[in-house]
Amino acid sequence: MSAHVGFSIHGLAVAQGIAIGHAHLYFQSSLQVIRYSVPDHLLDAEVARFDRAVDKVRHELQELKENVPVGAPPEFAAFLELHLMILNDDTLSGAPRALLRQQGCNAEWALKQQMNSLIEQFMQIEDNYLRERQEDVKQVVERVLKVLMGQVAPATPTHKATEDSILVAVDLSPADMLLFKQHPFQAFITDQGGATSHTAILARSLGIPSVVALHHAWPMIREGETLIVDGMSGVVIVNPDAIILSEYRLRQEQWHLEKRKLSRLRTTRATTLDGTSIDLWANIESPDDVEHAKKSGATGIGLYRTEFLFMNRPDLPGEEEQFSAYRRVAQAMRDHVVTIRTLDIGADKSAESIAQTQSLNPALGLRAIRYCLSEPRLFLTQLRAILRASHFGHVHLLLPMLSQVNELKQTFALLEQAREELREEMIPFNERMPVGGMIEVPAAALALPLFLDKLDFISLGTNDLIQYTLAIDRADDSVAHLYDPLHPAILQLVFTTIQSAHRANVPVAVCGEMAGDPIMTRLLLGFGLRTFSMHPAHVPEIKQNILKTSLSLLSGPVKKILRTYEPDQLESLIGNLNRLAM
Repeated sequence: MSAHVGFSIHGLAVAQGIAIGHAHLYFQSSLQVIRYSVPDHLLDAEVARFDRAVDKVRHELQELKENVPVGAPPEFAAFLELHLMILNDDTLSGAPRALLRQQGCNAEWALKQQMNSLIEQFMQIEDNYLRERQEDVKQVVERVLKVLMGQVAPATPTHKATEDSILVAVDLSPADMLLFKQHPFQAFITDQGGATSHTAILARSLGIPSVVALHHAWPMIREGETLIVDGMSGVVIVNPDAIILSEYRLRQEQWHLEKRKLSRLRTTRATTLDGTSIDLWANIESPDDVEHAKKSGATGIGLYRTEFLFMNRPDLPGEEEQFSAYRRVAQAMRDHVVTIRTLDIGADKSAESIAQTQSLNPALGLRAIRYCLSEPRLFLTQLRAILRASHFGHVHLLLPMLSQVNELKQTFALLEQAREELREEMIPFNERMPVGGMIEVPAAALALPLFLDKLDFISLGTNDLIQYTLAIDRADDSVAHLYDPLHPAILQLVFTTIQSAHRANVPVAVCGEMAGDPIMTRLLLGFGLRTFSMHPAHVPEIKQNILKTSLSLLSGPVKKILRTYEPDQLESLIGNLNRLAM
């Protein structure tokens, strides 16, 4: 396979670091194909492979047509007839043969290029019915591609990930990321996604460089090509020359050296220069993440995202499986806090085992606590499992996306039912297990007193709080530039929430991305925050910032920041705050 001339692509940096490795393209559907070169002496065999695939699909469709069940709708036979007509048309079954000979490429690529050409023509048709037939073309092509990709082509490159692999995808779901946590990828890059999407958050939790919103990386990059992923500037360099490669190897070594220096702070207590102790907790997705959290120096779990236990499986986890996972985390952390958040499914987090209705605005739909309350049996099972785990450690229960007091009342009723059942079954649990709520909806932040007298603690989910306050889909890279943690409205909401919690004597933490952003550390300390929860990889850097901060010097600069509404001035003031010698 001949290499492309070197080029670079720009996107959004979501996890810092520098990775150098080889491209590994991830297929999410059979309509995603890669191009590779086919030598001249193998072109006849490639054409024959394509013809066999078309013949096989033609046979399948004819067989389906001849065996239409009695009583089936008449549209079914018509549908199959249409697909046969599309398949037999020379523009689909003949043109790719010429393309692959002209370009010396694989059959999959030639077929996909011809499909794109046909769809472009369909899009120009004014008649709605005829224009919608492009979906039939896609379905026929997908059938042929599935056959082609199920056969071994003589020039097909191997697609097994190696230790220096860099994953290249159009997009990755949180469920995909969960699977890839077990693979040795050096970095992740995607064409789609936002800097604070759940996928980006998980990429950061892996502590490896990641760049999203590249738009055209997937079709431009070939399997096995050398890549540099610059997670600081959001740049991906494809097939770099020797000079650029050497420069980035030096930068990579400097980055690793800095990380090693920070790791020495693991056993150092997070204490400000004037002696105030700060809690640094970790956000995790599975029990396996606990070891990483402990190695980072985190002294508690501020957010255990239980929804990942429900992903990548056809069935729901039962009470025993959930209890086992929660107990494992509680026991591993011993006397330290373990905050278990109830199922937060919905929006960009989906699970095969959970049927969800389609929504035009999934982030505003049936998700998190709303979904749980709509499925009381499922919710009760999880509440029982968490209560049982509370017997084995310092477990806190956290409720996501609260917006109304009625949600609390319904949850407390189910929680009491779970307690009563466990008492009757003589199963031990912590009768006084603390129950908290996530403040991530502006309504909850603005009506905070309604929640404070009913909860034992609160946790600020700044990712969703920013999303909902600024009306920005954080998974949509087209509006990513509008996602602004330093927007005056956000700063006011965060500040007043922290202060209100302090006045009510209710513990408050921040578990969103702001907690792990070193630019925000001093500002949050100045707001009065004393408990930060973040991805384990961020703990050392945040601890370093705390060790260099004197709380007594923050009051004046922070008051000035809160009185400022001009974006440029705000950025300048926060920059001055972080440069302030203490």
